[in-house]
Amino acid sequence: MGFANLVPGISGGTMILAVGLYDRFVGVIANLSRLRIVRADLRFLLVFGAGAALALASLSGLLVGLVSSHRWLMYSLFVGMTLGGVPQILSKVRPLRGAGLGFPLLGLGLMAWLVFGLTGVSVPETVFALVLVGAIAASSMILPGISGSYLLLLFGLYETVIGSLSRQELMGNTGEALGILIPVALGAALGIALLSNVLKALLERAPRPMHGLLLGLMLGSVLGLYPFQQPVHPWLSQKPVRKAVAECLADPALDQAEVREQWGLAPEVPLQDLLADCEGLGAGELKTKAETLERFSPTVSQVLLALLVLASGLGITRFVSRAPSVPSRD
Repeated sequence: MGFANLVPGISGGTMILAVGLYDRFVGVIANLSRLRIVRADLRFLLVFGAGAALALASLSGLLVGLVSSHRWLMYSLFVGMTLGGVPQILSKVRPLRGAGLGFPLLGLGLMAWLVFGLTGVSVPETVFALVLVGAIAASSMILPGISGSYLLLLFGLYETVIGSLSRQELMGNTGEALGILIPVALGAALGIALLSNVLKALLERAPRPMHGLLLGLMLGSVLGLYPFQQPVHPWLSQKPVRKAVAECLADPALDQAEVREQWGLAPEVPLQDLLADCEGLGAGELKTKAETLERFSPTVSQVLLALLVLASGLGITRFVSRAPSVPSRD
């Protein structure tokens, strides 16, 4: 779940469902949010949380770098991993005919609106906005088919939030990193507590329609992950470069050599050209400029490699879904 929640396009909820722990996980969270403390629930969350925390701490920096530098390959992987979870939910919805198609189509339509309606939206990094985004993104982590990191990507906060989890950020820019992570964590706790109770009730009272809705959301979650996209301004898509540019723009008297050393910029980074191109822009405008994507025409080899990576991602999730279910101790 920790790995899944780091990457845009794959849901942590899908991974929980695939290994047979979904109902128990939702029930445990709902119980705790209502202060119903059960020792078995605490043991479950301790082991579960340790695994998720390990993934968050060890993979966050790597995955942000891969998404930034190899976006088309990573998107292909994410699409495959998301689609690999479809059969798990489909088995709970069949037969798909007549009125049974309504809820999957509703979920698909909602996700299409979310993807295309929020494309290009940039959320300000205020405390209130971070709490709200944390609530939305974290609550989505327990919904099969909706990726919390994917929503962060749509809100324009993926690199900001996930990048703050990396050891480099926590050690080198502790105050800034905690200023982002604490509001997001607060919102996450509130969002998960609320959604877990609502989801538990709906799954108990209307399991087939709810799983149909979740199926549509899962299928729709890949709509915004068209692989063959690239940043219009690739240098600015790297957070250290963007921070260096923002500092120099805010104080033109700064020594650019010192700024380069402070942010660890490689010699090939054209800092002077970037400053000329971004003159007059604030930090928020720089971020929006950095996140602007454009489609490119792939070569035949890129298409074939993307299909191979997509198939690999699908196979990973299908492999997990075939693992033996862990029996409940309730």
